[in-house]
Amino acid sequence: MQIFTGEFIGTCLLMLLGNGVVANVLLKKTKGNQSGWIVITAGWGFAVAIAVYCGWLSGAHFNPAVTFSFALIQKTSWHLVPVYWIAQLLGAMAGQVLVWCTYLGHWSCTPDPTMKLLCFSTKPAIRNNGLNFLTETIATAVLLLGILIIYDRHNAMTAATGPYLVGILIFGIGLSLGGPTGFAINPARDLGPRIMHTWLPIGSKGSSEWDYAWIPIFGPLVGGSIGALIYRIFLVE
Repeated sequence: MQIFTGEFIGTCLLMLLGNGVVANVLLKKTKGNQSGWIVITAGWGFAVAIAVYCGWLSGAHFNPAVTFSFALIQKTSWHLVPVYWIAQLLGAMAGQVLVWCTYLGHWSCTPDPTMKLLCFSTKPAIRNNGLNFLTETIATAVLLLGILIIYDRHNAMTAATGPYLVGILIFGIGLSLGGPTGFAINPARDLGPRIMHTWLPIGSKGSSEWDYAWIPIFGPLVGGSIGALIYRIFLVE
């Protein structure tokens, strides 16, 4: 229950702040409308940092790719993986409902259904399944490798400093690698909100694009595993 609670609350907070900044930038008549990609990537970095500060309950995964990769290198027990995944998905769905509520007056002001979808889930700039999968794989490999390096014993990371640096890592990934796909790098981050995009009453919302949804699910799982294995094989003494 402690793991479930920690992952649910942390992922909910992650989605509220993360997709909250996307909605602020993309929806019409908001204070942050058209403020740009740097605002979005910075907002996501801050969102992850704040969420990770809640990590004492569960270890601050908030991402099925992190949980799977940690299990792969024996940092998390396999029997706990379903608990993490269920809590992460439900937390992402709950956080997205809060984003929808926060910007309730702005959905009807935004005529473009693509802008509405992007406030929920990722959508590639150029649709090419193979290349989009590759981008998500590379970006999530960097995420896991970066997290494991940050918390490696050689860096003597403190509990107070680690989340801040993970936030910087997310900011860097978004700035450098986020252009092609919007850097999902987290299956729950994309799947939970995409479900809510399908379910919630949003006028003229268009398609939820479920034909693309497998890429931000499986790309991060593959990429995270690669990043974790690179760390375990080459960087662990």
